Amino acid sequence: MMKGIFLDIETTGLDPTRHRCLEIAFKIVDLKSGKEESSFESVIKQPLDVWNQTDPGSLEVTGFKWEELEKGIEEAQARDQIIKLINDAHIRRGNAFFICQNPSFDRSFFAQIIPVYTQEELLWPYHWLDFASMYWSLKIKHLNPTDNINEVQLSKNSIAKTQGIPPEAHPHRAMNGVKHLIQCYTHVVGWANKQVHN
Repeated sequence: MMKGIFLDIETTGLDPTRHRCLEIAFKIVDLKSGKEESSFESVIKQPLDVWNQTDPGSLEVTGFKWEELEKGIEEAQARDQIIKLINDAHIRRGNAFFICQNPSFDRSFFAQIIPVYTQEELLWPYHWLDFASMYWSLKIKHLNPTDNINEVQLSKNSIAKTQGIPPEAHPHRAMNGVKHLIQCYTHVVGWANKQVHN
């Protein structure tokens, strides 16, 4: 059975060398049926010096307050819980992959919590699939010669709009992002047992 780990992470900024994870959420879904098997969601507690380096633009998107972070769990606790959940779901290389809107971003922050070598030792999937690329590959096949390729928008909200799906709820939170991603994936790609015809 092939599984998708639909994942989203909220952070203190865009640069993984300076910024840290504020919240992580994912759902493990059977890619044949679309059935959710398990999920994880948590705010990650960060020290005040990390919070003080937060990019104000990130807080505009997420709406996080310091008081919320104080109630979160430590990165080490998040690591242990995530490892247990993913291992209990029998996730291994070859039977699953990660799916994100922007995997180059999410993967770098995920590695702050669970280092790449730990993921390797656990034989976790190393394929991180990009939903925007999935949409692009399907959309480009159906462009007419008169269509303007520059008008194809790849933000998740833009893709959602083409499918008649409302934009993601605000403030942007990790589980909202995961649910919206799965909703968009269902409409654009579909599940093996319930094919979408694009």
